[in-house]
Amino acid sequence: MNINSCLLAFCLSSVAAFGEPNKDYPRVDDTSSVESNGNRVIQLAVEVPASVEEVWRAFTTSDGWKSFAVAFANVDLRVGGIIETSYNPEAKAGNLDNIKNQIVAYVPGRMLAFRCVQAPRTFQHKEEFFATATVIELAPTPNGRTRVQATSMGYGPGEAYDALFTKFRWGNAYTLEKLRLRFDPAPAKAKSTDAPATVAPSAKGSGQ
Repeated sequence: MNINSCLLAFCLSSVAAFGEPNKDYPRVDDTSSVESNGNRVIQLAVEVPASVEEVWRAFTTSDGWKSFAVAFANVDLRVGGIIETSYNPEAKAGNLDNIKNQIVAYVPGRMLAFRCVQAPRTFQHKEEFFATATVIELAPTPNGRTRVQATSMGYGPGEAYDALFTKFRWGNAYTLEKLRLRFDPAPAKAKSTDAPATVAPSAKGSGQ
């Protein structure tokens, strides 16, 4: 399946049909919701079998992004820096169809916030998408793993945001599952004692 993503802005997805994250990725918790002002929030989380330090490197280095999400990546880790990526293995820095996420803030080993500032030229609803933002939060678990939570906010009313919410609610879950498999490639069925994640119901129509 070919997924184009704005990095856990996460993801610019190019799939024809989207399933509900809780159906396609049962290990990804979905607590997406609607704010009091009517804007929608995509909130997804997954437990990754790796240390916080390992997961942090996956999100903040070029090799990290390439290890689970994209074919090309160039990360400039600083406030105002750019996470530039592409699914094209022949992509070069500066290509007009690369995905660029600008880093808004970060707390080393704990939090990374960014927003998309460049999407592929064929991507629909760019201006609406550029008005959203994503926060990645990492927290150690008692069993030595890392809980990764991705929260994308800024999805307002209207058909454009409806489409973006549906796309990124599924696409971000896909990306989190790819991250989990990066550190745990064993098929889920092989882990009979590892119960699927509990997925909370989510209001339709928000997302990143």
